[in-house]
This record gives sequence, C-alpha cells and structure tokens, in this order.
Amino acid sequence: MRAGQRSRLHSRSLAVLLVQSSILLSLCSRGQAVQAENVTVLEGGTAHISCRLQNYDGSIVVIQNPRRQTLFFNGTRALKDERFQMVLFTPRLVRITLSNVSVSDEGGYFCQLYTDSTHHQVATLSVVVPPEVPNVVVKSEAVEGGEVELTCVVSQQENGKTVSVSNTIRLPVERKDNGAALSCEASHPALVGQKRVRHYRLDVHFAPTVRISPPQGILREGDSLSLTCSVTGNPLPRDILWSRVNDTLPERAEISGTTLVMSRLSQTHNGTYLCQAHNNYGRAADQYTLLVYDRQRCGLLSEDEEGEGKEEYVEEDKVNKSKGEKQTGKEPIGTTSHPVISSSSLPWTPQGNLTPLILMLFILLCTLTLLILLFTLTLLILILLHTLMLLILLLTLTLLILILLLALTFLILFLLLTLTLLTLLQRVWSSDL
Repeated sequence: MRAGQRSRLHSRSLAVLLVQSSILLSLCSRGQAVQAENVTVLEGGTAHISCRLQNYDGSIVVIQNPRRQTLFFNGTRALKDERFQMVLFTPRLVRITLSNVSVSDEGGYFCQLYTDSTHHQVATLSVVVPPEVPNVVVKSEAVEGGEVELTCVVSQQENGKTVSVSNTIRLPVERKDNGAALSCEASHPALVGQKRVRHYRLDVHFAPTVRISPPQGILREGDSLSLTCSVTGNPLPRDILWSRVNDTLPERAEISGTTLVMSRLSQTHNGTYLCQAHNNYGRAADQYTLLVYDRQRCGLLSEDEEGEGKEEYVEEDKVNKSKGEKQTGKEPIGTTSHPVISSSSLPWTPQGNLTPLILMLFILLCTLTLLILLFTLTLLILILLHTLMLLILLLTLTLLILILLLALTFLILFLLLTLTLLTLLQRVWSSDL
C-alpha cells in the first residue's frame, strides 16, 4: 500500500510541475517588449523616429527627447514643439517625425513602455551637416612676374565642433592672367553627389601702358586736333599728364579726361606731345609729333597737280616724323618760301650717274675675289708639284694685280666721296634759296 501511494503522489507532483512550467512559458511568450531604431538625417531634413512594440496590451507608451522631456504620452502631445508630429500609433509600431532638424536635436530618443516592469529602448539621432561654401584666402597680392598663393578653406560642424579643411596652391602670374577664373570645390557625403563651389578671379597688379591714337591725314593751319591717350594698368592710373617736349602746352589746348584738344592749329603748335601715366608698379609714356602745314602753300597746287602734290606732302611728312624726336615745338616745318626739290632731279642720284659707279665697284670687287681664289688654288697646285720657280713668278704677278686693283678701288672711293660732297653743297644751296 505504501509503495502504491508513494508512486501516485510522485505522479501527481510531476503533473503539477508540468502545469506550472506551461503557465510560466505562456506568460513569458506573452511578455511585452519595445525596440528602437537609430536614425541619421541631413541638417534641415526630417527625421523619422520609430518604436516597435511586441505583444502590446494597451500599456502606456512614452517618447522622450535627449533631455528627457516627454514628447508624447500614449499618442498625446506633451511638449509644445510643432516640429514633432505623431504620424503612427498602432499595437505594433509607434512613429513620430521631427522636421527642420538641427545639430542641437542630436542625441538619444527614449521609447518607454510602462508595464509591471518598465521597458525602454533608445533611438540615437545623428545629424549630418554639409560643409559651408569654401572661402578663398590670398596670402599676398599678385604682381606681374611674381607668384600668388591661394588657400581654399572649408568649415564644417562635427559633434558640436567646427572643423576646417584647407588646400593651398601657388601659381606664377603674368599680366594676361588678370581676371582669370578659378574655382574651389568641396565634396561631402551629406551633399549627395553635389559640391560646394566658390568662384574666384585673379587680381594681378601690373604697370600701366600708354598709347596715343594719332589722327589720319595731313593737318593744316586752321584745322582742329584731338589726341586720345589710351591707358591700361592694374590699378588703373588715376592721373594722366599731357605735356610738350621742351615747351609748354599751347594756350588754346584743352584737356578733357584722357583727350587733348587743340583748335585753330598753326605752325606754332608744332612739336612732340607726351602722354604719361603711372601707378604703384611703374610708369609709361607715349609721344606724338605734330606737323602743321601752311594752308597757303597747299593752295599753290593747281587742280591738275593736286594729286601729285599730296603725295609729295605725305613723303615730307614721313621724313619729318622720323626726325620728330630731334625737333622742338618752336621749329617751323615746311614753309612756303622754300621750294620742294625732288631727289629725281639730281644728277648723282640713282637716276643719274651713281648707279654705274656702284656697279663698276661691285664688278671690281668680284674680280678681286675671283683672282684671290685662283691664286689660292694655283698655290696649292704648285705646292703639290714642288715647283719653286713657278711659285715665285705667280706670287709676283698676283701682287702686281692686287696693287692695281687696290689703286682702282681707292680711285672709285675718292670719286664717290667727291660726289657726296657735291650733293651736300647742292642741298645747302637749295635751302638758302
């Protein structure tokens, strides 16, 4: 009896244990839990913070920000921040959104489930801040012929700190590089394939250049003259100076900006005019030689000779301009009392007897050169043949020929010098007339 009772009691205790264990398993399987997901968002974007529920039975769900301020209590707003919105509340998922995210919103957001024992999970919000637009820093000003150093600096916020990244380049610069376009680019994962770009134009300093724009045609008494001085430079010269070499500007001369204006010209206006400009990197000047012709002299030409006369004045103008640097403003150029002498009327010009003399001199020089070559060749042949007597004879003949050629050369040079002196005397005589 006792053995049978013991076996029955043992079977009953096993059954109780099995029932208790099954009850515990069912309770554990029905236990509530909460899960949270980390979120990464761009600054200024919208973050979606989610809390996933398991076996939710209607318990209280609370969402708090990193400062442990309650945002929502079972779907009801608790904090008056309109950037936070409850977009979903179901037995399985609770989701809120945060718009216009800033760096100050970073941190852990708490998903709390209040049951017999409080369960909570933290969703970490990370804010990615794109870099700012780069800045270009110039170490020293760029000067023509030198080197410029440029530094591209980009700043970015990371974990509440400002981080800067820079890149430096050095470039040789010339005048032509002024205004050249450069760009500094910054890339970052937060830009999603785009770039921050800063455009920069080189500012190259250089000395000025000056150029006077001359008028067209011949200037006669009574005409007006306007000279414009074109100036370049960086920085552009502020002051432009007009002057006349070895003289003052005429009384009726007017300066308007970069232009010199003279009305009712006369031969007293003749001279060389200068335009000068300067900046911190140098100075420059340009000159113009003014030649004013007598209107009465121009009127002496008949209508039939007008075309030929104009060509003659143009030739005189070119010759006088080439000598303009030696003339002063007080020297009258081209008056009516001096007749124009054409070079074609002189007998010793290329149209006269000078060309045959030059041709003769050229022929003599060529003959002399050929004789020297023949002498050298013969000398080599005689040396090879070892004929001493013939060598002496040939040397004697060659010396005689050389003496004759030199005498003829000196005679021709004497004739040329005599003709040159006669030419100068003729020009002096013509100018006295």
